[in-house]
Amino acid sequence: MRNPQLNAHGELNHLLTIEGLPREVLTRILDTATPFTEVAEREVKKVPLLRGKSVFNLFFENSTRTRTTFEIAAKRLSADVINLNINTSSATKGESLLDTVDNLAAMQADMFVVRHASSGAPHLIAQHLAATGREHIHVVNAGDGRHAHPTQGLLDMYTIRHYKQDFSNLTVAIVGDVLHSRVARSQIHALTTLGVPEVRVVAPKTLLPTGIERLGVRVFHDIGAGLRGADVVMTLRLQNERMQGALLPSTQEYFKSYGLTPERLARAKSDAIVMHPGPMNRGVEIDSAVADGSQAVILPQVTFGIAVRMAVMAMLGGA
Repeated sequence: MRNPQLNAHGELNHLLTIEGLPREVLTRILDTATPFTEVAEREVKKVPLLRGKSVFNLFFENSTRTRTTFEIAAKRLSADVINLNINTSSATKGESLLDTVDNLAAMQADMFVVRHASSGAPHLIAQHLAATGREHIHVVNAGDGRHAHPTQGLLDMYTIRHYKQDFSNLTVAIVGDVLHSRVARSQIHALTTLGVPEVRVVAPKTLLPTGIERLGVRVFHDIGAGLRGADVVMTLRLQNERMQGALLPSTQEYFKSYGLTPERLARAKSDAIVMHPGPMNRGVEIDSAVADGSQAVILPQVTFGIAVRMAVMAMLGGA
């Protein structure tokens, strides 16, 4: 069966998840982002690739970085950007998700950027658009439940490639709340697809999904062993808003056992980079000395995120 994210020519039609996308598509997105990074460095504010297109940001969950960088990316491509305020929209009056989509599609939408608390919501929208003959409207998943956050995964890959050049000899450690993290799932699928030989997940048993080894990762419960010899350390925040039950004694105890401190980072390679998708909880999953240290590339991740999201939208828009 053809991947529902790709058209008949193998080109990107939606970006719903990294899982199942060929390496060539991921590499093409990263390659496309490179000139957009260079454009930003030359302080060129706009390119006309999506002039006349309408991009609707549908954020049914709170967001700062993702929503802002998507808006900046679309505007730099010269698109018309419409931000739907969910708190004042008809969704608060009981309107269904698909009815909302139908009404916005009738306003000549060309692209929906969707963040939703329910896993699969962007897929549902894409299927609905196809079933109603509106395949020309593209859907970008900006995070759905615990499932996926593909553009975050892609910007993380862009960051790794920028600093390490190649994926084929890396050891990458993902530390933290993997169980509730859609970012971690997208990172794992991207890393394994791009050929990273060793992907590690480091967390207590209560914060790891059952059977995660099937995704091609090595599991560590001891952070010292998990970080030993790593080229890249990717920290994740505790997703307290998604936790049910007492999975941890306290955030203080978590930091004592799994917080990324300078002493623990010293177990990784001396040129290892430290990444974080944000927002950071200093003193919980990461020490300020590491977050502000020379090995951290957390702010460049945000900058690269604009270029990667520009690349995705430009490819979807046929530019």
